[in-house]
Amino acid sequence: MARRKAKTGGNFRTALVHGKVFLRHDTGFDHPESAVRLQSMYAGIKNARLLSQVLSAAPRKTGKKWLLAAHDAEYVERFRRACKNGTRLFDHPDNVINRHSFDVALMAVGGVLTACDLVMRERVRNAFCMVRPPGHHAGRASALGFCFFNNVAVAALYLRKKWGLARVAVADIDVHHGSGTQQLFEEDPSVFYYSIHQHPSFTFPGTGREFERGRGPGTGFTLNSPMSPGSGDEDYVKALNRDLVPAMKSFKPDFFLVSTGFDAHKNDEMADMALTDCGYARVFGIIKNLADELCHGRLVSVLEGGYCLPCLSRLGPDHVRILLEQIP
Repeated sequence: MARRKAKTGGNFRTALVHGKVFLRHDTGFDHPESAVRLQSMYAGIKNARLLSQVLSAAPRKTGKKWLLAAHDAEYVERFRRACKNGTRLFDHPDNVINRHSFDVALMAVGGVLTACDLVMRERVRNAFCMVRPPGHHAGRASALGFCFFNNVAVAALYLRKKWGLARVAVADIDVHHGSGTQQLFEEDPSVFYYSIHQHPSFTFPGTGREFERGRGPGTGFTLNSPMSPGSGDEDYVKALNRDLVPAMKSFKPDFFLVSTGFDAHKNDEMADMALTDCGYARVFGIIKNLADELCHGRLVSVLEGGYCLPCLSRLGPDHVRILLEQIP
């Protein structure tokens, strides 16, 4: 296996944002989005002896200013109260919470902002945020699909407002369409949202069709590649080269955010897709190459879905290797 050095001049190329705090969002062992997902992925990365090659970064709680850039204050307070009061479900039967979920969700958002800061300050070239709960279904005032705060959306607005970037790209490779992220940016020409996902996907979330291209000033800055059930490696690569690559070369982003879901894997029971381990490496490799070509490698990958535990223990290390510029 050919490898390139992960460190240059004493600095790290890649940051890994992780922490035990994310295990405190207790959905129960039988819930698909459980703490065991992170434990399986972390064990895989550790067993692959990759921890010494990355900058381990602790998450921080996000400040209200940045959270409210994407979410309504009333919604944030309603979620806080629900957790404080010991409510077990929030807005939907899928959205299991406990007393710690609000604080953990703040740490998930803050962990992604920490990664953005590390990249912008040139401490690292890129980062993988191994955080939960996920976020890409969360809207301005709505929780959906295990998501409460939209980690990637807050990060995009943070990069625009704190760091002054003109154009941010969000590439969503989760098997389910990121309905919340698309909704938040459909009128914003400074954030290009792209998603490749199964459609139909058990009718959930029911968005993400080809004709959804944004609205008003954001028209043309939303792009979806809906994929038929059973689509595999070659189908994904073809769609990305046909849709994402030319769109990004035209948009010329200053930064890439990636909603990284591993649930399109052929062994993941949450959908009906057929990506292999090699296919995931190729998909993410295309996105990373775009970041290298268009925005000096600035890329932050954020964990979304992925529920096959043996798959996560392999795909997590592969993902880190690609960021390190090693061949999985």
